Amino acid sequence: MKRLPRVLLTLSLAALATSAGADIPKADLPDPVAALASHGVEVIDTFEAPGNLKGYAATLQGKPVAVYLTEDGEQAILGTMVGAQGEDLSAEPLERIVSGPQSEKAWAQLETAAWVRDGSEDADTIIYEFTDPNCPYCHQFWQQARPWVDAGKVQIRHVLVGILKQDSAPKAATILAADDPAAAFARSEQDYDEDGIKVADSIPDSARKKVAENNALMKSLGYFATPTILYQKDNGDVSVKQGLPQGSEVNTILGGPKP
Repeated sequence: MKRLPRVLLTLSLAALATSAGADIPKADLPDPVAALASHGVEVIDTFEAPGNLKGYAATLQGKPVAVYLTEDGEQAILGTMVGAQGEDLSAEPLERIVSGPQSEKAWAQLETAAWVRDGSEDADTIIYEFTDPNCPYCHQFWQQARPWVDAGKVQIRHVLVGILKQDSAPKAATILAADDPAAAFARSEQDYDEDGIKVADSIPDSARKKVAENNALMKSLGYFATPTILYQKDNGDVSVKQGLPQGSEVNTILGGPKP
C-alpha cells in the first residue's frame, strides 16, 4: 500500500482496505485529505474547527470520522478533537453532517424492510430494531419495553436478522413465515429461556430471502450490534443506539417515563 503523505495519524491496513467515493471531489481536496480519500475515507463536507484548523466530516467503512487540516495545509489529523473540559468537539458537526442524514436515510429504508410489529398499530411512538432471535440483549430490551408496549404507547418494528448463531437465520425466517408473525415473535421472546421458537420443518425460500436481505441491510448501514435501535427524538431527528440501552436511555428511546 502506498504510504500516506503528511498524515499525522496512521490508519490500519484493514481500515484502509476499502476505497470509497467522496461527496467532495477528490481533486478539490488538499493533498493530505485527498490522500485519505484515496484510501477509503469518504469526505462529505467541511466545517469550521477551533485552533485555526479546517474540519472535514467524513466516513470510514460507514462510520463517521472527523479530519482536521492544519493551518498551513500540509498535515491532516484523523480523530476526535477534545476541549478543555474533556468535551467531544467533533460530535456536533459529525452528527449534523454525517450521522443525522445517514439515520434519516436508514429510517426510510427500514420502513420497507421485512419487520414484525410488536405493539399497537395506533401507538404514538414507533421505533425500529435490528433483532436476532438468539440475542440476549434484544431479549432484555424486549422485557424493558413491556410497560410502554403493553400500554399502547410504543410500537417496535423488529427487523429480524440472523447473525449470532447457526440457527438464528432459520429462527428469524420461521417467525416471518408464520401465519401470525407478531404472535410467533411474542412466543419466541416469552420462551427465550427455553431456546425460543422452534425452527419450522419447512421454511419458504421467500422468508429466508427476507432474512438475508435484512442482514445485508444491517451491514450496508454500518451497524454491527444487536439490538440496533432507531428512534425519533423530540424534534423529529432520527437517532441510533447500538447495544442494550442503559439507564435514562430507555426512557429517551421509548418516548417518555414508564407508564
